[in-house]
Amino acid sequence: MTDQRDRGISAFQRYLSVWVLLCMALGVLIGRFVPAVPEALSKMQIAGISVPVAVLIWVMIYPMMMKVDFQSLRQVGRNPKGLFLTWIINWLIKPFTMYGIAYFFLFVVFRPLIPRELATQYLAGAVLLGAAPCTAMVFVWSTLTRGNPAYTVVQVATNDLIILAAFVPIVKFLLGVSNVSVPYDTLLISVFLFVVIPLAAGVLTRAAVTGRRGQAYFDGVFVRRFDGATTAGLLLTLVLIFSAQAQVILANPLHIALIAVPLILQTFLIFFIAFGAARALKLPFDIAAPAGMIGASNFFELAVAVAIALFGTTSPAALATTVGVLTEVPVMLTLVRIANKTGDSQTAALLGQERR
Repeated sequence: MTDQRDRGISAFQRYLSVWVLLCMALGVLIGRFVPAVPEALSKMQIAGISVPVAVLIWVMIYPMMMKVDFQSLRQVGRNPKGLFLTWIINWLIKPFTMYGIAYFFLFVVFRPLIPRELATQYLAGAVLLGAAPCTAMVFVWSTLTRGNPAYTVVQVATNDLIILAAFVPIVKFLLGVSNVSVPYDTLLISVFLFVVIPLAAGVLTRAAVTGRRGQAYFDGVFVRRFDGATTAGLLLTLVLIFSAQAQVILANPLHIALIAVPLILQTFLIFFIAFGAARALKLPFDIAAPAGMIGASNFFELAVAVAIALFGTTSPAALATTVGVLTEVPVMLTLVRIANKTGDSQTAALLGQERR
């Protein structure tokens, strides 16, 4: 029975890219032909955060949060290199490489295709994405790369604290915008929704199950029941996002493709810098992989909210942050696959050395 289930999960994971494309297409079709659905869902918001998407993110995050052992949180301080690396990548490198790459493509490579005024606003949206490291979805990428749950929680929590102090000065410096205002309700509610609530639920569940049935049952039976939850929640999230953005995608296909180019290149660049540095520092894979993921992904809820507050709902800057939402999941899934292949090859090499 267990073997059949494991084979089914692996087959599903093997064709995950196909499922992702199908869900993206399904979302666009729903938004195009049944617009009442995304319109109704869009009204369900708290401080600019979609409640349906929040619920699906809980579905994705909850299985990982159950694996957080507070005893292991004490060990994070013994190996702080992963934290230092994440802070350096997110705040001293990522915003500036985003600015440089976006400027090069929008003002040089795509100059014949994009008017300068539009390019300026697209650049603003890109910078807002680059200055906002991810919160909620990092837990998903960490789960898919078999990351250390306790370490990932600390990485995310400390970056959330840094956002409070560093986001505004970095955006002001790169854009020269003097009236940047952060919607702190969006930021604080997001942290509460995507870190505090699922972490508390996971810890309480772990304590209840292990107290009643023991650690072996929790690790070997209970947690396995949630194996497919993260992937299922991810695919449903894609349907919701692409249905909500269907009209934007269909109305601006060329500019969306052009904006996506620097955003995708930036994501790959930051991942390889962070993941490569983590491996060079000899960090274990379950710390190195999430370090690469948290640097590469973006806190798009915050970026979109600030873009709307600064430039308006229909502004080109808001469109650029929306493109970040659209490219996030497919690109990050590709990076998850790359990271896992690296981890698997290293594991195989170690096993080979042990056999010798």
